[in-house]
Amino acid sequence: MTLVKKTGLTLLFIGPASIFFILIIAYPFFSGIYYSFTEWNGVNAKPIWVGMRNFIEIFKEDSQFFASFWFTVRFTVTTLILTNVLAFAFALILIQPIKSRGPLRTVFFLPNVIGGVLLGFIWRFILVNGFGTIGELTNLQVFMLPWLGSPETGFWGIVIVYTWRSVGYLMIIYIAHLLNIDTHLLEAAKIDGASSFGMFSKIILPLSMSAITVCLFLVLSWTFKSFDIVLSLTAGGPFRSTETVALNIYYEAFSYSNFGIGSAKSLIYFILVGGVTMLQVRFTKSREVEV
Repeated sequence: MTLVKKTGLTLLFIGPASIFFILIIAYPFFSGIYYSFTEWNGVNAKPIWVGMRNFIEIFKEDSQFFASFWFTVRFTVTTLILTNVLAFAFALILIQPIKSRGPLRTVFFLPNVIGGVLLGFIWRFILVNGFGTIGELTNLQVFMLPWLGSPETGFWGIVIVYTWRSVGYLMIIYIAHLLNIDTHLLEAAKIDGASSFGMFSKIILPLSMSAITVCLFLVLSWTFKSFDIVLSLTAGGPFRSTETVALNIYYEAFSYSNFGIGSAKSLIYFILVGGVTMLQVRFTKSREVEV
């Protein structure tokens, strides 16, 4: 095959993907970096270059951005722990020889296929109307709480919805990994008198670190970028107490028409999230073991 043919085939296969990557990801990304150093309301023909002024204004005057960041961190850590613990527990149960494991896997995975906005509105109806009706009938205090009406319960309401949606997807990853663990190791440990907890802590968990790395990364990326479910559940309320950073950036750019400051916030957030995810991947990969 001649060099011209090889070049033509290469362009044929990677050309369309490269064009879409440039148009959809690369161009908006670098445009956002440029706009972060400008003042622009989205209407004027040309943005005004202001240098570092947007970043100085964010760090000096925008306390709501850091309140939103702190809420996002708390929400991310809580959801990260709950989803992975529950998903791993369900995976351990559903690799056992039980009759209903197939249907149960399907049931647990189904919430992941529902769109975020639709899921948020469904759970908003459940938490406000459904729980209220159950509380009136049973007089149980847990159902009578203002689940989306206060900062504390609003936080846990969002955590519940995200956990319910994400557990099934992570469970499938853990199941696929657990089924590939060499059963001879577990049989040898059992013959040597190892307890169930000992086999879990010394064999299953260390050998599952590669799957844990992937699942932690997925949950970090989902929750740090959380927007659609929070928008449909609380829209950041009450009084912006459940506002995530993504929602804060959205309001800054599209509600207040401060596209320059919104882009600056996006850049700050990109750097912070990129740093956190890199540290997470490096930390968990250092604890992976090979057989």
